[in-house]
Amino acid sequence: MEVIWFVIFAVLLVGYFALEGFDLGVGLLLPVLGRTREGRDRMVAAVAPYVLANEVWLVAVAGTLFGVYPLLEGEVLFGLYPVVVAMLLSWVLRDAGLWFRRRIDGRRWRGFWDAMIAFGSLGLSFGWGMALYAAATGFASSPVHPVGLMLGVVVTLLFALHGWTFLAWRAPGDFPERRVGLGSGSLRDQAGPVGSATTSTAARSGRALMLSGIVAALPAAGLLAGAMPYLLEHSAPAATLNVLSLMVLPCAPIMVGAQLWVWNTFRPGKDAFRLPSFF
Repeated sequence: MEVIWFVIFAVLLVGYFALEGFDLGVGLLLPVLGRTREGRDRMVAAVAPYVLANEVWLVAVAGTLFGVYPLLEGEVLFGLYPVVVAMLLSWVLRDAGLWFRRRIDGRRWRGFWDAMIAFGSLGLSFGWGMALYAAATGFASSPVHPVGLMLGVVVTLLFALHGWTFLAWRAPGDFPERRVGLGSGSLRDQAGPVGSATTSTAARSGRALMLSGIVAALPAAGLLAGAMPYLLEHSAPAATLNVLSLMVLPCAPIMVGAQLWVWNTFRPGKDAFRLPSFF
């Protein structure tokens, strides 16, 4: 039973990085690719249907962590208290930006909440890198360590890459990117003539999006691989795991089914920009 729950926890954590990673990546890219208000609206609209569904994975990760590995609760909250608080505040700011940005049609109002989306996405992405480092050291080292800071940068860049791939998969050609080179070998500009300063994002396939999701989840997968013996030894008693199995596992098909419905309903070419109520 310990092995089964370790696999479940690993799938949830890796799945969170692979799915929520592109949500945060789009938020990180908002001030980079969203050069106009319409561009930022389209970026948020592209990711909007997936946000709440992807956040469920984090709730499931937290519930599984504290239910299956209760001894880690104190270590996580004590060893990562400042980081956890900062990440929670970043989460609140990011989601508040998504909910409030279009409640008032004003340039300053939207600009402020767009900045909160980007700032919150940065805080969550960077915080995850620092938290992974601290967890890898058994919470013996401070997350504010050169290696922890470097891992924060790495996770942030991976999420940004994943977000860019997502935008290129769901709405190719809508979000300008800077041209690397100008000349006969440069990319064709879909938004303007060849030789202009920018070019639009080229389409990416679902396979490319899956690959970028795997890459974004590599830091979490690496941590889990190294922590597997420790987690198996510090699992909750068998009786507790049996009760959790009876309570939680029947809900798994609902969670998986909801994810499949979201991806099928809002896939490219099928009501690609149907806006949820909070947008």
